[in-house]
Amino acid sequence: MSDLLVIRSDRAGLTTLTLNRPDKLNALTPGVFIQLRAHLDAIAHDDSVGCVVLAGAGRSFCAGHDLGAIASAEPAPSPYFEPETIDALESLPKPTLCRLHGHCFTGGLELALACDLLVAAESTHLGDTHGQWGLVPVWGMSVRLPERVGRATAKELMFTSRRLSARQALDIGLVDRCVPDDQLDATIEALGAEILANSRGTNRIVKALIADGDERTRSQALVHERKRPYGRPDDMAERMQARRK
Repeated sequence: MSDLLVIRSDRAGLTTLTLNRPDKLNALTPGVFIQLRAHLDAIAHDDSVGCVVLAGAGRSFCAGHDLGAIASAEPAPSPYFEPETIDALESLPKPTLCRLHGHCFTGGLELALACDLLVAAESTHLGDTHGQWGLVPVWGMSVRLPERVGRATAKELMFTSRRLSARQALDIGLVDRCVPDDQLDATIEALGAEILANSRGTNRIVKALIADGDERTRSQALVHERKRPYGRPDDMAERMQARRK
């Protein structure tokens, strides 16, 4: 088994982080989270990165938490390391895309929900199966799933452990796009290119404004937005100058 549990690849500003336990359907372990956190910390301060894709190797994105790791008591670096890593993904100052195919269950869904946009192949099946295993969510499902699909729908999905097809997930807003499997990579590539064509500074600020707005009343969020400094972020100013030459 490879020691590279999360593989980073970079191309023209688009960085892909690939969960790399294909023989286990990329089930999550403390080791996966340790490597994922290291990549996220590095990317957060890497100006060459304008957009991040989270993907899974092999037949699935992620089948969830590796229950074998729970049974073997494989240690994490700290009590809340896994949910804090998911928080770090959510707050990454870059747009994030989740490339979904095959399985996306429970812990894998919690990881996906921390991304900005979810793009699913038609083969994808998604669901929260905490109840099936007698487990309680601690990685953000009870917060992020209702934010995505609404409280009542989230309750239904969590109470029943129902699996959804990608089309069903699109219908309720759980994913943002659903495409044929053979078009998944092209769709991710095209969406990433659209994002990279814009100002990275603007994208960073807009992402922060939206996240910050969730913590404020509507009127407070409006005031906070208009108090931001006027003008273009530095990277867009540099682009405009380059175009004039």
